[in-house]
Amino acid sequence: MVQTLHHEKNQIHWKQLWSLACLYGAVVIGWIAYQNYQPKLLVKFAVTDFSFLLLVFQGIILVVTPPIAGRLGDRYRVNNGHRIPIIMTGISFAAMVFMAVAFTLLTDPGEAFKWILPILIVCWLIAMSIFTSPALSTLELFTPIDKLPEAMAILTIVANLIYALEPVIVDIIDYLGAPITFMAGGTVLFLSGYALKRNSLSLFSQQDDKEQQTTFESSKDSQKSKFLKIFFLGLGLGIPTAILFSVFPELLGQKLSVLLNGLSGKIILVYILVLSALISLPASNLVNKAGLEKSFRLSLIFIVICILSIFLIQSAWMVIFLVAVFTVMFTILSVSSLPLAIRSSSHVQKVFCVGIFFSGVALPDGILAVLQAM
Repeated sequence: MVQTLHHEKNQIHWKQLWSLACLYGAVVIGWIAYQNYQPKLLVKFAVTDFSFLLLVFQGIILVVTPPIAGRLGDRYRVNNGHRIPIIMTGISFAAMVFMAVAFTLLTDPGEAFKWILPILIVCWLIAMSIFTSPALSTLELFTPIDKLPEAMAILTIVANLIYALEPVIVDIIDYLGAPITFMAGGTVLFLSGYALKRNSLSLFSQQDDKEQQTTFESSKDSQKSKFLKIFFLGLGLGIPTAILFSVFPELLGQKLSVLLNGLSGKIILVYILVLSALISLPASNLVNKAGLEKSFRLSLIFIVICILSIFLIQSAWMVIFLVAVFTVMFTILSVSSLPLAIRSSSHVQKVFCVGIFFSGVALPDGILAVLQAM
């Protein structure tokens, strides 16, 4: 019996991991829908004056909310034995905002909605931020520490493939129209959250988690959370991610247009994301062999060199080579950064530390978005 329990603890719980991956995928699709329709709705209801202010609020919310949600998640772990309540509260709130927007648009609200829309957008941003960090922190419950890069590779594959399919998803969203899109988004988000809740509670009962809580408390002083390190781990992932999505499409489109017969930068980004998804599992094996610390440091160093070189070098063939190296290193960075952040946190502050990590991830994108809007 003891050997069986030990074996289970050293295995990835795939059912729960795929539930988390589905929820993560729903979040990514939700962001795609938001980015597609938010500008259109602001134009439709003549509230474009709020666009810059909403962009600023978006950056602040995505940086500030994850640690707050993490702190609440840890409190729920201590009081209730698990972090599911804060996850489901955020998911339910986000789904409710989706539905509210959908039904409001169906009724053709007219002038009255122009003052409600910015408030709904802010509420949706807060709701999405509330549950994302606590939900992704459950990765360490489903996965032994030495297999975290492999589990993270699954989430990376899901996110990259969805982002690679963004043009197709946007076409589908435009075809469905705003009301149906928001209604479907709320439904998918709620169902994927419910699946995670059901599968998680079936594996980690409150009694089991309360027993773990005793272990957490006893080891509280043995490992202190490295908050500053965790934040910089998030920054280390967030800066190249922001550059990849916000700078590379235009830059690579210009530098490679002649060699690639006018291929747009957005299509080049799709190729990068697909390649990253394909090599995620092999990259996780490399990370396991080399170690999380070494993998993160080396990949970040190579990424900085690649980014600077891509900006400076004019040779198209050399730029393609640098983009290929960047893709490999970015994949290694993606599968090593969050597991390293989890390993750098204490048991009793696990969700809070994941929130700090995602705060660091969101900061560069928020700053870059505001600068580009200015």
